[in-house]
Amino acid sequence: MAFTAYHNIAGSDGVDVELLAPGDDASNIKSILIANTHATDSATVSLFIQNSPSGFAPVTFYMLSTVSIPSDTSLLLDSNDMLSFDNGLNGYGLYVTVGSSDTLDVLITK
Repeated sequence: MAFTAYHNIAGSDGVDVELLAPGDDASNIKSILIANTHATDSATVSLFIQNSPSGFAPVTFYMLSTVSIPSDTSLLLDSNDMLSFDNGLNGYGLYVTVGSSDTLDVLITK
């Protein structure tokens, strides 16, 4: 799978949305910008990395857990320490969970 820097996410019913799949080779992320594009409502966002080991339960690490982002507001994550993870083929994917009425843009910079 190829690295995709820009994501539009609309009303995912709390489902996890894959931003980077394991093997996208995007281990050196510089920043992630999460923009709540809804004009009036806050968005509740969780951002996490998760691996998919064969025959084992996935291991999950949260960067953000149920953080409320006000309407028309952006949240910038730009800590190299926090955003550094193994995104190789046997490494971790990056995922976001949003509520059913949330609309977000997610921009990832390598």
